[in-house]
Amino acid sequence: MLAWGRRHLQAGPSHKNYTWPVNDEKREKRAGRVLALDVGSRTIGLAVTDPLGITAQGLETIRRRNKRADLGALAEVIAGYGVTEMVVGLPLHMSGAEGRQSERMREFVAVLEQKFGLPVHLWDERLTTAEAHRVLRETEMSIRKRGAVVDRLAAVLILQSWMEARRNQAGAGPLYGAPEGC
Repeated sequence: MLAWGRRHLQAGPSHKNYTWPVNDEKREKRAGRVLALDVGSRTIGLAVTDPLGITAQGLETIRRRNKRADLGALAEVIAGYGVTEMVVGLPLHMSGAEGRQSERMREFVAVLEQKFGLPVHLWDERLTTAEAHRVLRETEMSIRKRGAVVDRLAAVLILQSWMEARRNQAGAGPLYGAPEGC
């Protein structure tokens, strides 16, 4: 049975909760790690939870080549870390509206679900890359080194935000992060 998330229930910058439709069998909490992806046109930043699902740690960024190579690299990460769920950053306009990039991300998520058969949650990624750049500037890291880790840090920020909302809404039922009244 197909169940829908909250992607259009309430729009606007204050609601950071987006969930892709998944089968009911996949909606229950599984033991395993959660993988976050910050997908760009040239790279895919990755972060994964620790085995207990408490912290997020960045992984090596994937340099995109083509669909087959990208999915192959993701398959290795998923198998290697025992991933049971994924969170993918959803690029939204500052108003909260979806644009062409959001549409592309939804298409990519559909491919991920078909290929890996895992639940995939879309999560508002507004300002995560800007925040990653800000954090890295504060470390006084060189511009060259910052460029190498910014996507990884953005994925960590996406995953931490998603995990925090999930923890805060632990009693809200299977749709994690649902606004009150949903």
